[in-house]
Amino acid sequence: MVMNDTLAACLANIYNCELKGKSECLITQNSKMIRRVLQILKDYKYIGEFEELSKERGGLIKVNLIGNINKCGVIKPRFFVKKYDYERFEKRYLLAKGFGIIIVSTSQGLMTHEEAIEKNIGGRLIAYCY
Repeated sequence: MVMNDTLAACLANIYNCELKGKSECLITQNSKMIRRVLQILKDYKYIGEFEELSKERGGLIKVNLIGNINKCGVIKPRFFVKKYDYERFEKRYLLAKGFGIIIVSTSQGLMTHEEAIEKNIGGRLIAYCY
Protein backbone atom coordinates (compact mmCIF):
# COMPACT_ATOMS: atom_id res chain seq x y z
CA MET A 1 0.00 0.00 0.00
CA VAL A 2 1.38 3.41 -0.98
CA MET A 3 0.94 6.20 1.55
CA ASN A 4 0.80 9.72 0.15
CA ASP A 5 1.25 11.72 3.35
CA THR A 6 2.86 9.75 6.15
CA LEU A 7 3.02 12.76 8.49
CA ALA A 8 -0.74 13.32 8.13
CA ALA A 9 -1.39 9.64 8.88
CA CYS A 10 0.94 9.82 11.90
CA LEU A 11 -0.73 12.90 13.42
CA ALA A 12 -4.22 11.52 12.70
CA ASN A 13 -3.26 8.30 14.47
CA ILE A 14 -1.95 10.21 17.51
CA TYR A 15 -5.07 12.41 17.61
CA ASN A 16 -7.44 9.42 17.35
CA CYS A 17 -5.62 7.52 20.10
CA GLU A 18 -5.72 10.67 22.23
CA LEU A 19 -9.50 10.96 21.70
CA LYS A 20 -9.98 7.33 22.75
CA GLY A 21 -7.98 7.98 25.92
CA LYS A 22 -5.21 5.52 25.13
CA SER A 23 -1.88 5.82 26.94
CA GLU A 24 0.26 4.88 23.95
CA CYS A 25 0.10 4.88 20.19
CA LEU A 26 1.92 2.79 17.59
CA ILE A 27 2.97 4.63 14.43
CA THR A 28 3.70 2.42 11.45
CA GLN A 29 5.69 5.00 9.46
CA ASN A 30 9.15 6.23 10.32
CA SER A 31 11.06 9.09 8.73
CA LYS A 32 13.36 11.93 9.77
CA MET A 33 10.53 14.45 9.48
CA ILE A 34 8.15 12.37 11.61
CA ARG A 35 10.84 11.88 14.28
CA ARG A 36 11.62 15.62 14.31
CA VAL A 37 7.92 16.57 14.57
CA LEU A 38 7.52 14.08 17.44
CA GLN A 39 10.60 15.58 19.13
CA ILE A 40 9.09 19.08 18.89
CA LEU A 41 5.78 17.81 20.31
CA LYS A 42 7.70 16.12 23.13
CA ASP A 43 9.72 19.29 23.86
CA TYR A 44 6.50 21.28 24.17
CA LYS A 45 4.95 18.58 26.44
CA TYR A 46 2.17 17.51 24.05
CA ILE A 47 3.36 13.89 24.09
CA GLY A 48 5.56 11.83 26.41
CA GLU A 49 8.56 9.78 25.41
CA PHE A 50 8.71 7.99 22.07
CA GLU A 51 10.95 5.14 20.97
CA GLU A 52 11.79 3.61 17.63
CA LEU A 53 11.02 -0.09 17.70
CA SER A 54 12.83 -0.60 14.39
CA LYS A 55 15.44 1.79 13.02
CA GLU A 56 14.98 1.28 9.29
CA ARG A 57 12.88 3.56 7.15
CA GLY A 58 9.21 2.67 7.40
CA GLY A 59 9.70 1.09 10.84
CA LEU A 60 7.60 1.38 13.98
CA ILE A 61 7.54 4.14 16.59
CA LYS A 62 5.83 3.79 19.98
CA VAL A 63 4.57 7.10 21.39
CA ASN A 64 3.47 7.58 25.02
CA LEU A 65 0.44 9.88 25.20
CA ILE A 66 -0.08 12.15 28.21
CA GLY A 67 -3.47 13.63 27.32
CA ASN A 68 -2.29 17.14 26.39
CA ILE A 69 -3.38 17.23 22.74
CA ASN A 70 -6.69 18.94 21.99
CA LYS A 71 -6.17 18.94 18.20
CA CYS A 72 -3.30 18.34 15.83
CA GLY A 73 -2.89 17.92 12.11
CA VAL A 74 -0.92 18.82 9.02
CA ILE A 75 -1.34 22.02 7.05
CA LYS A 76 -2.16 21.41 3.39
CA PRO A 77 -1.18 22.98 1.11
CA ARG A 78 2.17 23.72 2.73
CA PHE A 79 1.88 27.50 2.62
CA PHE A 80 5.03 29.58 2.38
CA VAL A 81 5.07 32.19 5.13
CA LYS A 82 7.28 35.27 5.33
CA LYS A 83 9.00 36.26 8.55
CA TYR A 84 6.45 38.98 9.36
CA ASP A 85 3.31 37.04 8.34
CA TYR A 86 3.02 34.35 11.05
CA GLU A 87 0.20 36.10 12.89
CA ARG A 88 -2.23 35.54 10.01
CA PHE A 89 -1.67 31.79 10.15
CA GLU A 90 -1.80 31.75 13.96
CA LYS A 91 -5.33 33.16 13.70
CA ARG A 92 -6.27 30.53 11.12
CA TYR A 93 -4.87 27.38 12.76
CA LEU A 94 -4.60 28.08 16.51
CA LEU A 95 -7.34 28.91 18.98
CA ALA A 96 -5.63 31.98 20.43
CA LYS A 97 -2.31 33.81 20.29
CA GLY A 98 0.23 31.95 22.37
CA PHE A 99 -1.98 28.84 22.64
CA GLY A 100 -0.45 26.00 20.65
CA ILE A 101 2.32 25.72 18.10
CA ILE A 102 2.71 25.72 14.35
CA ILE A 103 5.61 23.63 13.04
CA VAL A 104 7.52 25.32 10.23
CA SER A 105 10.14 23.96 7.84
CA THR A 106 12.85 26.59 7.46
CA SER A 107 16.32 26.73 5.95
CA GLN A 108 17.59 25.94 9.47
CA GLY A 109 15.41 22.83 9.90
CA LEU A 110 12.03 22.16 11.49
CA MET A 111 11.05 24.48 14.34
CA THR A 112 8.00 26.12 15.87
CA HIS A 113 6.65 29.39 14.56
CA GLU A 114 7.77 31.09 17.79
CA GLU A 115 11.40 30.05 17.21
CA ALA A 116 11.17 31.18 13.58
CA ILE A 117 9.87 34.60 14.69
CA GLU A 118 12.78 34.89 17.16
CA LYS A 119 15.31 33.96 14.45
CA ASN A 120 13.54 36.28 11.98
CA ILE A 121 13.12 33.66 9.22
CA GLY A 122 10.25 32.43 7.08
CA GLY A 123 9.47 28.94 5.85
CA ARG A 124 6.77 26.46 4.90
CA LEU A 125 3.98 25.53 7.30
CA ILE A 126 4.00 21.81 8.12
CA ALA A 127 1.68 21.06 11.06
CA TYR A 128 -0.11 22.54 14.07
CA CYS A 129 -0.91 21.33 17.56
CA TYR A 130 -2.76 22.76 20.57
